[in-house]
Amino acid sequence: MGQGNCTSVTQFLLLGLSDTPELGLCLFSFFLLVCGVTVLANLGMSVLIQVSSPLHTPMYFFLGHLSFVDFCYSSVIVPNMLVGMLSEDKAISFLGCMVQFFFFCTYAITEVFLLAVMAYDRCVAICHPLRYLLVMSPRLCAGLVAGCYLYASVCALIHLCLALQIPSYQSNVINHFFCDLPPLLDLACSDVTVNEVLVFIVVNVNELVTIIIILTSYWLILVTVLRMRSAEGRRKAFSTCASHLTAIVVFHGTILSIYCQHSSNSNQDIGKATAVFYTVVIPMLNPLIYSLRNKDVKEALRKVLGSKILS
Repeated sequence: MGQGNCTSVTQFLLLGLSDTPELGLCLFSFFLLVCGVTVLANLGMSVLIQVSSPLHTPMYFFLGHLSFVDFCYSSVIVPNMLVGMLSEDKAISFLGCMVQFFFFCTYAITEVFLLAVMAYDRCVAICHPLRYLLVMSPRLCAGLVAGCYLYASVCALIHLCLALQIPSYQSNVINHFFCDLPPLLDLACSDVTVNEVLVFIVVNVNELVTIIIILTSYWLILVTVLRMRSAEGRRKAFSTCASHLTAIVVFHGTILSIYCQHSSNSNQDIGKATAVFYTVVIPMLNPLIYSLRNKDVKEALRKVLGSKILS
């Protein structure tokens, strides 16, 4: 990195998605709507799973945590982004930037591993239906979820500690709408090779491990389904996995497109557009993907709403 005009910073300026006021107002309206749907859908899903006893199964236990994670990591990003769209003051304090990055990184990595855990859960449910509840015991489910949160927190903490060691920056203007690590490293005056290599290693290792789990789980599912004699049984099994596969492809595809490449000024705009998708759009889509085609969720919602109306 160049050493000219280097200085320590107390705050960063987030350029956001657009510097055009008219476009900013349109984007604000759109993302405000998306934010509202995200909050209602994810909190609604989490509450529904808690209050509806038919949904007290391992599959919905993991889905409840997925909804909670989607709500959290979207909430870390979107409110500040909305404020920046309407305000001329686009500053975020250095501490605020680091905190935002830490929580975003934690929830993003947690989601990656939760999706892998959910693939394993579907594998056990379809390949060993009679032993499903025995294998996926409450203790194991709680341990798997706790492991996801703990591992993600450790990864985020390591990245944060290394980022805090950067003594000075060429500028305090971040060409992004939130404090993500790659655009932050682009501004560093000191050598950040260790940071960049660690990001590359952690992302690729996390992707490799989770994709192996997912592919192995779905290979076993495919073999089991093809052995089924009942066409209805095969249809039901594929239908059960369709929502999860959709969420996996969308989420992992966007993550890989951003972090498994070297950063450069030429792809920052593309990176921002892709980041919007996985920080704003995917958290809204996930509860919709899992609920619109899920008879259990729709039936539970119908019962809950019916009991509230009758009472």
